Amino acid sequence: MLKRLPILCAALLALAACSNNSDTGSAAQQAETAPPATAASATAPAAAGTATTEPAPAPASAGTAADATAPAPAQTAAATPAAAADAQPFVDDGKWVEGKDYQRIEPAQPKVSGTDKIEVVEVFSYGCPACNQFHPVVSQLAKSLPASAQMVYLPASFIPQENWPTLQRAYLTAQVLGVADKANDAMYDAVWKSQEISAMKPTGGLKPKAALPTIDDIAKVYAKFGADPKEFAAVANSFSINTKMKRSDELVKAYGVDGTPTIVIDGKYRFAPTEVGYGRSIELAQWLVAKEAAGK
Repeated sequence: MLKRLPILCAALLALAACSNNSDTGSAAQQAETAPPATAASATAPAAAGTATTEPAPAPASAGTAADATAPAPAQTAAATPAAAADAQPFVDDGKWVEGKDYQRIEPAQPKVSGTDKIEVVEVFSYGCPACNQFHPVVSQLAKSLPASAQMVYLPASFIPQENWPTLQRAYLTAQVLGVADKANDAMYDAVWKSQEISAMKPTGGLKPKAALPTIDDIAKVYAKFGADPKEFAAVANSFSINTKMKRSDELVKAYGVDGTPTIVIDGKYRFAPTEVGYGRSIELAQWLVAKEAAGK
């Protein structure tokens, strides 16, 4: 039994959500012993389906802090599925229990995007080890959604000591420049594999604030996917991105999210994959989409 203890501890760390409670310690440090997750761990089969598309590039503009009264920009453009999965009929057989498996968001909150489809949101950070573990599963979830639903990604910023606000700024900038989706895998790899934009020291422990990766450092990753580093930096520091960051933080708070990854359905329901189980997350998300489609 004692010999199995390190394995059990590593498995638990892989399933631990990244929390905005600083008392829980460093989220990045959990990853040192966490084994990688695979898409095969999901129980629901993936079908060819939705993938978020990027908005057209926007010109850079100098900016400062966002005006709270500014209109809320969409985080993603509408999806354009090639062959979406069939919509599932809603059947409530008592398997999923409100208050236990998922939470109702009351009152219901605005969607992240401007889509008229049912929105399935992953609240995430590239700096979150649990999000890195969940990434193959959420990619499978996106492919399993029916044509009536759309996958959207909402970056969180609540662990500044691990550079989450800068990673949030970078993701929103990449969205504007049309390279967020294509660079998604590479960003996780740059944090957790090559560690070129990691908040962790090679020898372990967090880097000091002055040594954390900058927007210029992160721009080098996106440059591999067609982004111009100078334009990337200019857009990243624009008023538009400041506004998007403010709105992202407001939505994360409005949804009642205190850890990542979290899945939010249409601004009405949320659940934590680390509590439900990564494999069961696809099934629960599909069920909540069917519930919303049925108006239940």
